[in-house]
Amino acid sequence: MLSADPVQSPPIAVATITLARTPLEDERLRRSLTRLAEANLPVAVADAGTNRDFAAFLTRLPGFHITVPSADGLVAQVAASMALAAHFNTPYILYTEPDKELFFERGLRGFLQDATTRGSGQEVGVALASRSVESFRTYPAMQRYTEGVINDVCGELLGCAGDYSYGPFVVARALVPQVRAIPHDLGWGWRHFVFRAAHTLGFRLMHVTGEYPCPPDQRVEDDAERAHRLRQLSENIQGLIAQP
Repeated sequence: MLSADPVQSPPIAVATITLARTPLEDERLRRSLTRLAEANLPVAVADAGTNRDFAAFLTRLPGFHITVPSADGLVAQVAASMALAAHFNTPYILYTEPDKELFFERGLRGFLQDATTRGSGQEVGVALASRSVESFRTYPAMQRYTEGVINDVCGELLGCAGDYSYGPFVVARALVPQVRAIPHDLGWGWRHFVFRAAHTLGFRLMHVTGEYPCPPDQRVEDDAERAHRLRQLSENIQGLIAQP
């Protein structure tokens, strides 16, 4: 059984990716990742390497270890961060997007406690942070629709109903080789590729439900955001059917 206290004895490494494209993104990520550093966990960051000042900021965060992927694209970044996190030899790795400030501040500790101490028997391969029904309602309409579709499809295909779309999840280090096998053109479908791989290999999937509302500054959708959600849905479906 893993320790329930990630601060005193971290049994989990963190993998994340960064790309600060605008001053607003730079500011948001600095604030969010400073919160993550407060958890005292080893953090593997695959940074796109396009912003020298931001890269220097990352190196100053305690416990952060930085790598620059050898190839462009989201999947290459994810694979690089996971590979670096695996070197910490923790049995589990928390993958998270870097802009989850509210999650890092309010939900991280409780999620890790539940994700690493619940259940017995079949080994947990993936434990997902899942939004409560009330939290899910705070997200924009198109996001709710597209994520509702993929959540339903995953529930049917993987035999475990719940929210597959919030973002952060704990994955067994034994599944890191599956991350390396992800086709680089899958985009955000890489997550669902891993979920199905875990299920196929006989690992258990579980959901840890919490109050993870939409940040107030992300509750308005425009046409570009709606198009992004539709593309993301397509990539997620491709990830489910792209098994080798």
